Amino acid sequence: MQGLVIKSTGSWYQVFAEDGNTYSCRIKGKFRIKGIQTTNPIAVGDQVNFELEPNADTGVIDKLHDRKNYIIRKSINLSKQSQIIAANLDQAFLIVTLASPRTSLGFIDRFLVVAEAYDIPTSLIFNKLDLYNEDGLAILADYKSIYENIGYPCYEVSALEGTNIPQIEALLKGKTTLFSGHSGVGKSSLINAILPNFELKTGEVSEWSDKGQHTTTFAEMHQLPFGGYLVDTPGIRELGIVDIEKEELSHFFVEMRERLNQCRFNNCRHINEPGCAVIAAVEEGEIEPSRYDSYQSIYHGNDTRA
Repeated sequence: MQGLVIKSTGSWYQVFAEDGNTYSCRIKGKFRIKGIQTTNPIAVGDQVNFELEPNADTGVIDKLHDRKNYIIRKSINLSKQSQIIAANLDQAFLIVTLASPRTSLGFIDRFLVVAEAYDIPTSLIFNKLDLYNEDGLAILADYKSIYENIGYPCYEVSALEGTNIPQIEALLKGKTTLFSGHSGVGKSSLINAILPNFELKTGEVSEWSDKGQHTTTFAEMHQLPFGGYLVDTPGIRELGIVDIEKEELSHFFVEMRERLNQCRFNNCRHINEPGCAVIAAVEEGEIEPSRYDSYQSIYHGNDTRA
């Protein structure tokens, strides 16, 4: 039987099957020796084949269908383990807040690099609009200009007050969309505003650390009443880059990519080389310094937290 993986809880997967039922399934042993260097060889969004176990309502997954894409992260703690967050996505929404907690430009850029590398169109959703004063709105405008100028759509919402929620619903219709961001940015609140009947648990932001508390433990896919799927994921405190070589990195900064053939040297690293078109663009104000700082940070292997 074929089905869609809609929830992962570590060793067990919830699979929505072609017969309209959902089955708890585990992985057949051989999946773990196929050279998949991640903690989870199967992820939410995967299409799989499975067989029901005799005299049980559980199944065993024995085939993983080819993916059109996936998004992956590496923990920057001592384990350095990689994890596929979700597969077969049409788009990703990175939920951003400027305070309580603050989403850094470096974190945004790292997420966008990963999304570019795995061919996932991404929009930035600025939440908690209800908390912004005049200074906050000015910073929001600056953030938006950085990313809109290089082609990333940006939207302002308030999950608490329902501001611009219909606009987000329209973007979700008929697509499989990943929701990601730091813990505490309001992913669950935003999903509750879109799907009020789901009543997902929400958490408070820690006063002493200004970091959100995890309310989503495992990735889960929700079917939308107006068509499409929404993939809710655990909050990400840090985002390590996986499987991107230094020589490739500039290709995943969209404003750099269009200038790469203008550098004097074909193997230009865009660090300190003479005749570098990227460095010239930064000096001339055509590339945002914050974006170039992020490039250098990733290039030199600096891990960026919240």
